[in-house]
Amino acid sequence: MSSSADDDVPEVDLDAVRREGLLAPPGAGPVAHDGAGRVSLRFTVLDPDPERTTQREVRVPPGVPVFDAASWNGIAIDSTCGGHGTCHKCKVRVEGSTPITRHDVKTFTREQLDDGWRLACLVQATRDLAVDVPPLTTRPKAATVGVGRQVILRPAVQKRYVELDEPSLADQRPDIDRLLAAIDDLEPVPDLHVLRRLPTVLRAADFKVTAVIVDEALVDVEPGDTTDVRYAIAYDLGTTTVVATLLDLALGTPVAVASMLNKQQPFGGDVITRISATMMDPETLPRLQQAASATLAELAAQVCAEGEVDPRHVYEVAVAGNATMTALVLGIDPEPLGVAPFVMATSQPAAVLATDVGLDLHPRARVAFFPALGAYVGGDIVAGMLATGMDRDKRVRLFIDVGTNCEIVVSDGDRILSTAAPAGPAFEGGAIKCGMRAADGAIEVVRLGDDVQLGVIGDVEPKGLCGSGLVDAVAELAKVGLLDGTGRFVPDAQAPTIAPALADRLTRIGEERVFVLHRPHADAPPEECVVLSQRDVRELQFAKAAISTGWTLLLEELGLEHKDVQQVLMAGSFGSYISPASAVRIGLVPKLPVLRIVSAGNVAGEGAKMALLSIRERAGAEALLEEVTYVELSDRADFNDRFVEQLGFGG
Repeated sequence: MSSSADDDVPEVDLDAVRREGLLAPPGAGPVAHDGAGRVSLRFTVLDPDPERTTQREVRVPPGVPVFDAASWNGIAIDSTCGGHGTCHKCKVRVEGSTPITRHDVKTFTREQLDDGWRLACLVQATRDLAVDVPPLTTRPKAATVGVGRQVILRPAVQKRYVELDEPSLADQRPDIDRLLAAIDDLEPVPDLHVLRRLPTVLRAADFKVTAVIVDEALVDVEPGDTTDVRYAIAYDLGTTTVVATLLDLALGTPVAVASMLNKQQPFGGDVITRISATMMDPETLPRLQQAASATLAELAAQVCAEGEVDPRHVYEVAVAGNATMTALVLGIDPEPLGVAPFVMATSQPAAVLATDVGLDLHPRARVAFFPALGAYVGGDIVAGMLATGMDRDKRVRLFIDVGTNCEIVVSDGDRILSTAAPAGPAFEGGAIKCGMRAADGAIEVVRLGDDVQLGVIGDVEPKGLCGSGLVDAVAELAKVGLLDGTGRFVPDAQAPTIAPALADRLTRIGEERVFVLHRPHADAPPEECVVLSQRDVRELQFAKAAISTGWTLLLEELGLEHKDVQQVLMAGSFGSYISPASAVRIGLVPKLPVLRIVSAGNVAGEGAKMALLSIRERAGAEALLEEVTYVELSDRADFNDRFVEQLGFGG
């Protein structure tokens, strides 16, 4: 039996949701949306020098604040209040009609409002927008990351400019003593690199130098005043994709962001395959380590070149990766992670020099790794929890990072539980007949009605189906009734009665039933078309059942029901692009109003940025190890039965 759209997606009671505090800040007046599709934002980042003005177009799920969309993509917009509209700094000009909030009225003149000026944190991207971003005009003491968390700017990298008295026969103090005595608010410990450079640099700079301190280490001394020149790189070290963000630590803002496929891909698309490769051939581990290092190094060179920053001015790096990726980049044997009882070499890797992982930055730049909760809830999830404030919010919240291995966190405001669910490769386009990664030509949005409407990345001829398109396609077929509640295509004889405009798309390739999403030409045989097969539907069912079983069991551990969840955070490069309406319809998330389901963006990368911007936040990440309880699903005797219960669609 198929279920109606009204059964699958609950009605949104705006007043009730507003009372729960789940809407934007007071006065924001978000435009209603159904959580489906994508919107395009074209940012024009203005610069006093017109030749340096740049444009960037991004695609995000509807309802994402413009400020968040900018931050996710490395576009800096002034802000100090954490996205609540109270600092009145995130001023942008939006083309077209956009709701005016009470905070906008307090910030802009009538003429400016008529000209499209708005506060970026209060503008929801419910349709395509063109946004002009003014040059940064402030030096904030707080920085705001893309999920709206405020960070007090206090990086571990500090600089102190000093002008020293030159030595004399009456003052023969050692150079290092002279320097340290002038730094009156810190007590840094010099390393050998500094001692080797100090005599030459001091005398060449007429004893006017800048001391570079990272935590308690004096790592360098530079001629002249370079206090405003200090940078760091935050990495989201994913199994599939690696993202690097270059940060200006003086401003607390991103300078450049870049991403690329992990160069370990030839060794396997998931962590288990890569672990198996090291077990079969001892020479594989150093090759995997070299591939990871090459990925990090190429991205570092790319963001430094884009930001016009000398790599020698990058003094610190933070890496948020799962336990296997962290082990591989450090050259640690990952075999114990892949076999029961799934043991890590360490949950808190020590900081290493950047040169140890193949990065050509400052000679004494250090790389800090996020701690892990378990073999399959790693540092990337700890970083995500830090960025989303899972330990600070009193609401019942569900955090899901969707991927080959899906990590799940549930908090009731007092306790935090986490687990991992083996979702398989379906969401990455693996094991899908026409599956592909989210690249140009991938169908990312599917809408069914009197015809098939497709959203294709790059607006080119469809080549295949990526994860978000797969979820959409299955959800839409269930909505129109061509998939029954068990996930089976309805019989050919019934299809014309249920959906006459779509029935001719239900056909076969050999013995397997398929639904044609795109025909390259009117007479194209199914073999030449982009299709969704019955096997594809099954792959998605198994993946979503593993995930929904995971969060169902965690909720039960806390004595909660599905309806108690007040916010769902869909994280990761894939999770952030799933249509909330489709996720609800297939049962990937609890049956909640779509306004409660939030695209959280690249929260692992956001957490890594926070650790670089604030030593307080870095300590908070370490504290999460004591606050979060890991639940091993494989130990649950009822897991298989509950998994079977979650396989169906609708209800």
